[in-house]
Amino acid sequence: MVLAPLIAVPLAAGLSAALIVAFRPWLQRYALARPTARSSHTVPTPQGAGIAIVLAVLVTAGAGLSVAGVGFEAMEALVLAHAVLALAIVGAVDDIRPLPASLRLGAQILVVAGLVAAVGGRLLPEIPLPLERGLAILAGVWFVNLVNFMDGLDWMTVAEIVPVSGALMLIGMVGGVPFLPMLVAAVLLGAMLGFAPFNRPVARLFLGDVGSLPIGLLVAWLLYRLALEGALAAAILLPLYYLADASLTLAQRAARREPVWQAHRSHYYQRATANGWSVIAVVTRVFALNLALAALAAVTLLWPSWPATVGAGALGAGLVTRVLRDFARGRQPGQDKGRLVR
Repeated sequence: MVLAPLIAVPLAAGLSAALIVAFRPWLQRYALARPTARSSHTVPTPQGAGIAIVLAVLVTAGAGLSVAGVGFEAMEALVLAHAVLALAIVGAVDDIRPLPASLRLGAQILVVAGLVAAVGGRLLPEIPLPLERGLAILAGVWFVNLVNFMDGLDWMTVAEIVPVSGALMLIGMVGGVPFLPMLVAAVLLGAMLGFAPFNRPVARLFLGDVGSLPIGLLVAWLLYRLALEGALAAAILLPLYYLADASLTLAQRAARREPVWQAHRSHYYQRATANGWSVIAVVTRVFALNLALAALAAVTLLWPSWPATVGAGALGAGLVTRVLRDFARGRQPGQDKGRLVR
């Protein structure tokens, strides 16, 4: 079963790319994202490629589970599949006709709550179970929205999800997580690689909420499963840049009494492009940072001691702080001669 992810990655990539090619004329006709004052792109661009990613993940993971014959995880896999489909439907409707924020949030809470209940296990046994479940649901809903918030630049979601899902797949291959999370991480990695050529700056296709919402759910579930295996530090380190950028931006907007539920261009990565960074430079920096965070997460798994955990956490926080500071500061001399817009 260790070889399963190595087979699943190219299969999911090929299926994702093929579905994108098949769906693209329909998306061009019915799902154009038109530029607004808050957009990073300058011409109408089709969105909704996430539907291909979702289908590729579900089909490839389903096939992998069928071949492997892993029955003890079948119920959790079934709940996960329905949760992903539910958020994909919500996102697809919102892409075509924007839904009220309260309706979107309510649907996300129901879906995440059902998935948390299906996973089971205890992460914080020292606190009451209802409180732990409530915190898990809150964290899951935040992560779903976090990925949606951060999907505002060409290749940005690719630069985040590819390193995170790749690291989770490798962790599973050495026994760090069970077979189901390992397989899902592998097919998510493949599906994102299949999408990447179409989203390369300047992008010809966007994910849309139909993709960002279920992708956020999948990664939140994967990190939760990793944390339940006793690797909470690694589960925090892997998405640390996304957590920091989105959370700090939300806090700053709330402090300024701005409507935090509305679209905006004040994330650190968006400020970087406004300050003279090219899109390629931003996503390359984020990708490199995520590789470093994955390496630090591996340190906490290979040497599970408090000095290693504290050291890796401090170094990870320092690296993220440096990137955020550089993005906010603007272009340095000799840096980023050109600029690509989305």
